[in-house]
Amino acid sequence: MKFAPLALLPLALAACRGDPADQPPMHLIMDMRNQAKYRPEGESAFFADKRAMRAPVEGTIAQGQLFEDQAFYKGRTEQGFLLKSPQEVSESSLRRGQERFNIYCSPCHDRTGTGRGLTVQRGFPPPVDLNGERVRNFADGEIFNVITRGVRNMPSYAAQIPEEDRWKIVAWVRVLQRSQHGSLADVPPEQREQIEPEAK
Repeated sequence: MKFAPLALLPLALAACRGDPADQPPMHLIMDMRNQAKYRPEGESAFFADKRAMRAPVEGTIAQGQLFEDQAFYKGRTEQGFLLKSPQEVSESSLRRGQERFNIYCSPCHDRTGTGRGLTVQRGFPPPVDLNGERVRNFADGEIFNVITRGVRNMPSYAAQIPEEDRWKIVAWVRVLQRSQHGSLADVPPEQREQIEPEAK
């Protein structure tokens, strides 16, 4: 008697498929246990080259990978680097750029862009001063390109930072540069009276 449950096991397994009388004919349903499918590196009698694994049709583009706007995704056109970012600059975009800069750039460049970050204090070769004349003369697209591809000791950040955030970082770099090399002409006329006389 104690072996009775084992004797009932085949019946229970057969019941998983249900009563055949309640199911449609087999040619109308897919038998999930015996699917007609190819396995990786398998052989196919359908194709002339006998390969089951097929290359994508020429010109196929993966979903989300249609990068038509080359200026936005590469920072340059056939004429060269973009002089100005294609993104509109706003307070929220600058805040995002500051946040991303502080996360990814400040360890080497420090939060003001001078190139004296924590890694440099621990012996890493100092990066370029982002506030220096050389980088101030870069086109926006060139800064974007450096973030994307890297240069010398600086690695590429294309995998870590989406294109949209890279442009926001570029905008924040311009803010840092302006903060170090601003002039009275940069101040709106209605706010100049608030500046102390000695600062003029």
